[in-house]
Amino acid sequence: MYPKIALASASPRRRELLTQIGVNFELVSPQIDESVISGETPAAYVSRLALAKARAGAVAIAGRLPVLGADTTVVLEQHILGKPESKSHFLQMLSQLSGRSHQVFTAVAVVSGEHQLQALSCTEVWFRNISAAELDAYWQSGEPADKAGGYGIQGQAARFVERINGSYTGVVGLPLCETDRLLQQLQELG
Repeated sequence: MYPKIALASASPRRRELLTQIGVNFELVSPQIDESVISGETPAAYVSRLALAKARAGAVAIAGRLPVLGADTTVVLEQHILGKPESKSHFLQMLSQLSGRSHQVFTAVAVVSGEHQLQALSCTEVWFRNISAAELDAYWQSGEPADKAGGYGIQGQAARFVERINGSYTGVVGLPLCETDRLLQQLQELG
């Protein structure tokens, strides 16, 4: 159904999601600068990084396959929350998210020859109030260390989520509906 692609990501969650919808892929892990540009909106930030990953992946494999890149960020009041740098940074982030809503932006880009296709997913996520003891236990689990915003909705943090409005798989790290559309568009382009 889908063309074979290269996935420009080290994320095990993205690998699992692509496998879930039957995409045949190989991995490429290009390194790019993920710094936020001053004044950059969250949507522009994730879109730029997804495209940069796909482009870098295409260079790394000499363009022999279409390359999919993706990037996810957690946003609170237009402030991008990256991955926690320490336990205190994690506690600060999750305390801010506790008892309120935030957004998760995930951009997907596919690069194939001269074609560059992109899509953006934005999901609103509501957290219940989270106690200090729960935050400490969650940090001790080791799960938040490599996650944007300091949590993974597909893991232990699911218990903090009251509801979402948008794409669950987008919050995990790869919005499958948008990804499917891009891969279908790519096939139509030939």
